[in-house]
Amino acid sequence: MAEKTTGIAPTANLLSPLPAPGAGESIETLLKADGIRVERIVSHGQASPPGFWYDQDDAEWVLVMQGRARLAIEGEAEDRALGPGDSLFLPAHCRHRVAWTQPDQPTVWLTIFIAVRLSPKPVA
Repeated sequence: MAEKTTGIAPTANLLSPLPAPGAGESIETLLKADGIRVERIVSHGQASPPGFWYDQDDAEWVLVMQGRARLAIEGEAEDRALGPGDSLFLPAHCRHRVAWTQPDQPTVWLTIFIAVRLSPKPVA
């Protein structure tokens, strides 16, 4: 029988089980390290409140794994439509808001927050 390696978490599936629909989004921190945080967010038709904009100190990379969403980015005329497999890098202090998430199916996001001091930038 193989021994368990210490420090390795159990295998997890990010798409199952999913939380039941509720009053708000479900946010679960999956990993934390100095300057990095990884979260799974599950939306059931939620959107940012009218007039609310995220303006975060950290950069953020988002990936929609399931469902659909639209993100509004300050200064852009059109919302960004995101579906399964679509990702987006948001630099620190890029004002954005969730304009819409699919109401009849969970929208599952994988988000990685990166401290500015780590100089995150997308690779073309």
